[in-house]
Amino acid sequence: MATIKEIADKAGVSSAAVSRVLNFDDALSVSEETKRKIFEAAEELEYVPVRKRRKDKKVRIGLFHWYDTKKELNDPYYLYIRLAIEKICEKKGYQVVRWNASEEQILSEPVDGIIAVGKFEEKELHKISELSSRIVVCDFAPGDEFDAVIVDYRDAVRKVLDYFIEMGHTSIGYLGGDETYGSGIKVSALRDESFKEYASFMKIYQEEFCAYGSFTHEDGYLLMKKMLEKKSRPTAFFCGNDNMAIGAYKAIYEAGLSIPDDISIVGFNDLPGSKYMTPSLSTIRVYTEYLGEAAVELLEEKIESNRKYTKKVIIPVQLKKRDSVKDCKE
Repeated sequence: MATIKEIADKAGVSSAAVSRVLNFDDALSVSEETKRKIFEAAEELEYVPVRKRRKDKKVRIGLFHWYDTKKELNDPYYLYIRLAIEKICEKKGYQVVRWNASEEQILSEPVDGIIAVGKFEEKELHKISELSSRIVVCDFAPGDEFDAVIVDYRDAVRKVLDYFIEMGHTSIGYLGGDETYGSGIKVSALRDESFKEYASFMKIYQEEFCAYGSFTHEDGYLLMKKMLEKKSRPTAFFCGNDNMAIGAYKAIYEAGLSIPDDISIVGFNDLPGSKYMTPSLSTIRVYTEYLGEAAVELLEEKIESNRKYTKKVIIPVQLKKRDSVKDCKE
């Protein structure tokens, strides 16, 4: 690709004159003959203006994913976030380079920025920052050093507990999921912390009715079975995600109990099948498409402005009220 200096040498003029002529500087006083030489030299050398080069350059986005394909299928929440990011990037004409935390990524070409989807320790993010200093973390806020897009977990928990209380429930249990970083260290779970904090504030927190496993159907089933073996049990349970709620449904039905007459259930994520469960599952709707959109927009801003400070975007949630919660006041 030709440079200003190469054009200047070929036309026999100064580099400053070439730059001003090619940028159509009306204040420059040169002869038409000199302009002709410059334009002919530029055309012969196939010069492409810097402005057009930037416009035509394909933006490359690195998508660093916490989950591999197998984990995505078991818990599609992160699958939906990834697909949302890829859809937006495709619409904008960006090229996506994807890899997950279990893979070593060696890039054949540099990326303009990276979106890291999932839960990461700062040392993991520092490692991938060797590939690009522009990083946005999606669904997790690891600290003040990185841009982040997160779900409003505290508001989600408040919505669920307020709804249960409004429906006359005073004994409320919680089935949560434990998550770990790649190093095996447990992730601080804002969902669990928010439940304990708000339930304690409302004076309804009962530690014996809170249990933790993984965000799977199997653990939702096993944890609910253990709860049903207790002499007394809550009238309502908040499940950490819809997968756990599905497992809890099975345990409740196997015990000969009914939802919501005996036990009310609220899930989290609003997976596509939740409204087709029997009864349809009340749950927190997380807008994964907004998470993806906000992550791409934050990265775009970072690329274009190269700002030095970080931003955190909090995505609101919605409580979807369906048929899995009993009105105890009736």
